[in-house]
Amino acid sequence: MRTGPTITSYLCDLLKRAIHCIIKVIKERCNQILRNMEASLTARDRVGIQDFVLLDTYTSESAFLDNLRKRFHENLIYTYIGTLLVSVNPYKELDIYSKKQMDTYMGVNFFELPPHIYALADNVFRSMQSEFNNHFILISGESGAGKTEASKKILQFYAVSCPSTKLLNNVRDRLLLSNPVLEAFGNAKTLKNDNSSRFGKYMDIQFDHQGGAVGGHILSYLLEKSRVVHQNHGERNFHIFYQLVEGGEEDLLRWLGLERNCQRYRYLVQGDCAKVRSINDKSDWNTVQKALSVIEFGESDIEHLFGIIASVLHLGNIKFEADVRGYASLNNNQEMHWLLGIPTQVLQQGLTHRKIEAKTEEVFSPFSVDHAVYARDALAKAIYGRTFNWLVNKINESLVNKDSSRKTVIGLLDIYGFEVFNVNSFEQFCINYCNEKLQQLFIQLTLKSEQEEYEMEGIEWEPVPFFNNKIICDLVEEKHRGIISLLDEECLRPGEATDLTFLEKMEEKISGHPHFVTHKLADQKTRKTLERGDFRLLHYAGEVTYCVVGFLDKNNDLLYRNGKEVMRQSKNAIIKHCFPSTEPDSKRRPETVVTQFKSSLVSLTEILMSKEPWYVRCIKPNEAKQPGRFDDVLVRHQMKYLGLMEHLRVRRAGFAYRRKYEIFLQRYKPLCPETWPNWKGTAAEGVQCLIKHLGYKPNEYKMGRTKIFIRHPSTLFATEDAFQVCKHKLATSIQAKYKGYRAKGDYLKQREAATKIETCWRGLLARKEREKRAWAAICVLICYRFIKGFMTRNQPVCVDNSEYLAYVRQNYLTRLRDNLPKTVMEKDSWLTPPPIMQEASQLLKKLYIRHMVRKYVQGITPQRKAQLLLKAQTSSMFKGKKENYPFSVCRPFMDTRIGKTAELLSLRTGDALGSFHHPLQCFSYSVPVVKYDRNGFRPRLRQLIFTQEAAYLVEDAKIKQRIDYISLKGNEESNTHGDLVLQCDYLFEALTKLSLIGNQQNSIKVVQGSVRFDIQPGREGFVDFKSGQESMVYRAKNGHLMVVSSSKHHDKTMPNYY
Repeated sequence: MRTGPTITSYLCDLLKRAIHCIIKVIKERCNQILRNMEASLTARDRVGIQDFVLLDTYTSESAFLDNLRKRFHENLIYTYIGTLLVSVNPYKELDIYSKKQMDTYMGVNFFELPPHIYALADNVFRSMQSEFNNHFILISGESGAGKTEASKKILQFYAVSCPSTKLLNNVRDRLLLSNPVLEAFGNAKTLKNDNSSRFGKYMDIQFDHQGGAVGGHILSYLLEKSRVVHQNHGERNFHIFYQLVEGGEEDLLRWLGLERNCQRYRYLVQGDCAKVRSINDKSDWNTVQKALSVIEFGESDIEHLFGIIASVLHLGNIKFEADVRGYASLNNNQEMHWLLGIPTQVLQQGLTHRKIEAKTEEVFSPFSVDHAVYARDALAKAIYGRTFNWLVNKINESLVNKDSSRKTVIGLLDIYGFEVFNVNSFEQFCINYCNEKLQQLFIQLTLKSEQEEYEMEGIEWEPVPFFNNKIICDLVEEKHRGIISLLDEECLRPGEATDLTFLEKMEEKISGHPHFVTHKLADQKTRKTLERGDFRLLHYAGEVTYCVVGFLDKNNDLLYRNGKEVMRQSKNAIIKHCFPSTEPDSKRRPETVVTQFKSSLVSLTEILMSKEPWYVRCIKPNEAKQPGRFDDVLVRHQMKYLGLMEHLRVRRAGFAYRRKYEIFLQRYKPLCPETWPNWKGTAAEGVQCLIKHLGYKPNEYKMGRTKIFIRHPSTLFATEDAFQVCKHKLATSIQAKYKGYRAKGDYLKQREAATKIETCWRGLLARKEREKRAWAAICVLICYRFIKGFMTRNQPVCVDNSEYLAYVRQNYLTRLRDNLPKTVMEKDSWLTPPPIMQEASQLLKKLYIRHMVRKYVQGITPQRKAQLLLKAQTSSMFKGKKENYPFSVCRPFMDTRIGKTAELLSLRTGDALGSFHHPLQCFSYSVPVVKYDRNGFRPRLRQLIFTQEAAYLVEDAKIKQRIDYISLKGNEESNTHGDLVLQCDYLFEALTKLSLIGNQQNSIKVVQGSVRFDIQPGREGFVDFKSGQESMVYRAKNGHLMVVSSSKHHDKTMPNYY
């Protein structure tokens, strides 16, 4: 009974530990939730505020910048402006993009966790599913700010969070792997970024009703084709050229006619930085190869694609020389051989002549060297630009969704940010125009969403003052008077049009515009900052000065008609597709680059206007790409042209903070006794009661239909500070209550456990006691039956003695099994059976003896059998007649006792007789004997040899006497010479051999006492026998031969006489 309390205490200890672990996990989870919910409010002095809307001085750029800097130095690179996400490039790896982080942000309220791009992506996805409408995410920022990486993170989040099937996984892989392909063909190293996107990309991701990614579509905008033929110092061409040269297999390069040396190609060395430390072209080549195979590019497509890339490099190496008339010519140019399988003569004419159609005839006008170089570069740009469009369309074919049912879409717009360089040209003009349009759209959509939210909540909308950049957009795109119209007009008009004439036309048409100024139109102070070929636009983000040099050429981007015709003779399938024969050769000039870009921008705006907007603004903290360095001037500049302050002013124009009633009440209900711990009414009534208790003034808040709107951040901060104080008091109170509850629970559990253990222990003891008693009763019954059976054991089998007799039988058989005789000779050692087993024992004994005999007989060898037959013969002759016979039984008989002597004898007799047959040549048995002379009993050593015909006495291979078997008749002999007296140590063996060889069993007789023998006819002799201390043979005084035998020599050397 002592073990009971020990087990009870042990189980109670285990229960305590388990409960403690559970409580610890629950407390950690609660603390994590409390830390995550609006964490910036409690740590705003150290890490800043996670939502710029909560800034008190929201109109101050310095306050905005200071908050951004604080968060950046704490590695908090994401900050909200309402639902807009501001991202600062850390230029280092942060452990915030793991699968665990993705799981943390899945399905969580947007403001519940710290700002993250996963939170934005998840909120967009859940809004799309719940509202079943289309959304887009606009990612903008200057080169190197992290736009491409942000786009990748969003795609990776959707790849993990969306449902997974084999089909969906294929679409997911193609969406993800389209990025490295487009980066290889559309990205390049610039002065600001080693992986700068030189085109705008809009990607639609299509989702089914279950949220699975089932397709996609990509649109590209304004590829920087001029980079193919020209790069500024410190910049590179598109990545794919270097990847092919550095990473391509030797066989591929040989087939394309390329060398593994970028310095050999003019289009790759103008920037003087073919090698970049941060770029591994060989590794990127392998990635592109893998991506192309996943996106289902065929082998022929890949071969033709890289054939085009190689042809562009060869085209750049073509050199022109002036002939005697000053026209361009090509002489023994080896590069011509590798150009797309086009006949050399056709290509040569296409590069050095221009085709002019005049009514019914065609005339080829030769180029000057400068015009030929222009035509060559224009052809290279056209080839690469059209191939890039083919590549985008090919990717779209692999992403197409074949299911015609309605799909919802999330768009990703990765567009170039506002660009301001030391020298800004045509590309920067187009890019900044794009940003002006997007800023206009951004303000419109933001105001629209704000106004819709206010109207939905039933709150009066107050007009928001903001800078409307429509005046700048009109300056650029207005018909007949805008810069684009003037540029196109100058490109298309007859006569000598130059960049300077374009500048003069702008000065004539739009002089006096507040956002446009040139050197001619500027005042004296401003004129010092402008060159004569420059014009300056005052964008929403600030002033940008553009150099007009190259505007007309880049806008025209003309490809001569015969250049297209040359391309149509190519054997490359992609080139044939890009330059189709069905393409109309209109005599009208094609649309200019800026007009095409304007049209695509209009279509993009229409796409975006049909979707719900979300924004990611990427900021570059420093130009040196160093982690931990925050350049205030650079960041302030980006804040301007990203329109962050403008957006913040729009968000703060009304109310800084808004939350659903349920969320607000859940967080702050401890501050009011009436709402704590549980509010019985509706959430709106609870919030009304709470703010009344807190003393909110009427102008500090508004109650909407589902949300509370708080005007000033200071009001929220005061509420949050009060909550932090209250939280400690509540924690103490809850802790005390919980400790009491836990202690009471522990006590009740321990008492219940102790009661259960005692019950189980008592039951165990009772069962053991019952088992003991049952066993005792069984033992008593067994003893009674045993005694009763013992007393009636000699009676006939009945109920009383049947079990006892069965036990006796079993016991006897068990003992008999363990004590069976080992050999036949031990058959008399059989266990004595009880009376009931007498008969059975006799039967078992007979069976077992037979078994042993059979086993013994089966184990006898032929040699052993012959030995036993001899022994049996000996036994029949001497058993019971000779006293020393038993001692001979154990001694085995031999085939001969003088083996080597008999062999020698046989050889000698054979040698002596030659070929005559000698009687001893085939003897059957031989044994050494001692022959006693009949007169005087002198002993002589002889050999007794038995053959099939007779017995012989031999001495040194000489036959002394022959005895025929038929002459042996007991003690008498017919020989006239008298009887032989022989002594033999192997008497029984020799006589047994004699009886068998000579068939004389009846002639052998055993005589006791004295033996009479004939010395010679008519004269007798006697041999007397007696026992003595030692064995000896001598002639007695009475003339008899006396043999004294000793009993101790019977087993080996006792002589025998016959």
